[in-house]
Amino acid sequence: MAFDAITVRCLVKELQDKLINGRIDKIHQPEKDEITMHVRTRSDSCKVVLSASPAHPRAHFTDVSKKNPITAPMFCMLLRKHIGSGKITAIEQDGFERIIRFSIESYDELGDLTTKYLIIEIMGRHSNIILTNHEMKILDCIKHIDFTISSVRQLMPGLQYVSPPPQNKTDLTDIEQSVDIDFSSPLQDAEKAILSSVSGISPLTAREIVYRAFGRTDIKNSILTDNGKNKILYETVQLAKTVKSNNFSPCMIVDSVSGKLMDFSAVEIKQYETLADIKYFDNISALLDSFYRTRDMHERMRQKSADLLKLLSNNIERISKKLIILTKTLNDSEKKDKQKIYGDLLMANLYNIEQGQTEIEVQNYYENNSPMVKITLDPRLTPSQNAQKYYKKYNKSKTAEIEAAKQIQNAKADLEYLESTLAAVETADTESDLNSIRSELIAEGYLNRKVNPKKQKQTASKPMHFVSSDGFDIYVGKSNAQNDYLTLRFANSSDWWFHTKNIHGSHTVIKLGLDKEVPKSTITEAAQIAAYYSKGRDSSQVPVDFTRIKNVRKPNGAKPGMVIYDHYNTIYVTPKELKTE
Repeated sequence: MAFDAITVRCLVKELQDKLINGRIDKIHQPEKDEITMHVRTRSDSCKVVLSASPAHPRAHFTDVSKKNPITAPMFCMLLRKHIGSGKITAIEQDGFERIIRFSIESYDELGDLTTKYLIIEIMGRHSNIILTNHEMKILDCIKHIDFTISSVRQLMPGLQYVSPPPQNKTDLTDIEQSVDIDFSSPLQDAEKAILSSVSGISPLTAREIVYRAFGRTDIKNSILTDNGKNKILYETVQLAKTVKSNNFSPCMIVDSVSGKLMDFSAVEIKQYETLADIKYFDNISALLDSFYRTRDMHERMRQKSADLLKLLSNNIERISKKLIILTKTLNDSEKKDKQKIYGDLLMANLYNIEQGQTEIEVQNYYENNSPMVKITLDPRLTPSQNAQKYYKKYNKSKTAEIEAAKQIQNAKADLEYLESTLAAVETADTESDLNSIRSELIAEGYLNRKVNPKKQKQTASKPMHFVSSDGFDIYVGKSNAQNDYLTLRFANSSDWWFHTKNIHGSHTVIKLGLDKEVPKSTITEAAQIAAYYSKGRDSSQVPVDFTRIKNVRKPNGAKPGMVIYDHYNTIYVTPKELKTE
């Protein structure tokens, strides 16, 4: 992600404009590595999120509300004690680093006015949120870093706060007329050379410099002439001037085909040309809030669904192995008729068999021309007992064939159910969706119920609701139980039903109401949504079957979400999500 020092500079300016002299009203910690501060100013109130998430560290204004724990974590309680009701007197960027420092005035236990510093370091997996006193001694931090984690820099209560060691690069904001960039490595990309020499920029920004110089980004140092190097140096200086003058253009980069979020930048981006859509924002917080709302939600959901993914994957692997064994048993049982024939032939030739023989050659009357066949005998058994032995093998194989066929059918149904549930977990958007899937797995016996009388009642998960561009209501199930509800109870016989062809995914329904004719645009949008909430989300030209609800049936005894359908059409679409209602 392009949360570089340029983005931080843009963000700090916005925070300064809105928060200076504001008072901190509330502090919450909805996640273990994230805090939110409600700040009251003379003209307004706003909410700031500070996140030290390893995947998506950030800071910005937000409108997103998250559920807070009943008991506030220790770090949150400490922040409330030291900076609750405090006044924000300054917000600064530490040099040209990805570090933001809030200066906050508040009264201590003795009634003296003191200054505390709330520092957020936005540095990938090393991100942190630190509170220090006026002497920069650490009061606490959201992540404790001791010498066992880092021998270079420790962050623990009681230690002196020291900024991260500087890089041996030139800060972008220190560049005036020229900059030294080492282009000596011939196999290195020009963008890598820029990143190695200039601090505070992201790979995206480095590629943009190269693009502005040459109209393309795949430039190697080996092909650079002196004129080419000068072009890169010139564009780097121009970018530095843009940043120092605070002339920002916050923009989001969106894949023009799939609509997937790709990246963002605080400065204008041109390098993608027609491969992506560039969406501009009035301010950096609106951009970051929109971008991370989706990215962070997916990351949090991935963490919270890890146990379900492991459970489902293990069961899918177990049942797949079971199917292999059962299939082998079924194939072996195809030889059962041979065992019965051998038994019959032995019974017909009892008078020719002497005890102690290891084999006998007899005519096979069950084949044309009655060819001779050798039958192996157990010398310890009588002729009659040898015949009975083959009859027992026949009966055993016959029973195994019936049981294996039955178990294969059940195993395939279980596998289909588990794979569809796995798809539902992978596309779940909220914790209530996961809780709904957990309840379903408990009911099906795949998960043990954990009784916790103190646990709050979970909010029931509901099917997603979209409205097409033509005004039609589109509903999507987020679990197998919801799929059954939508298809079998909620929808009318004339409503349209959608599902990806031979791909696990959600049931999607167009609710017709009084309108019986559905435009092609709504059909396409419903198919795109069905493809988006399926295993084919990241593909293109995904086949989606659609038919009337009256053509969809649930077989007797089928597991949740399992249906059959006929009289359908197929449409090929690229997955895309509409805005929910």
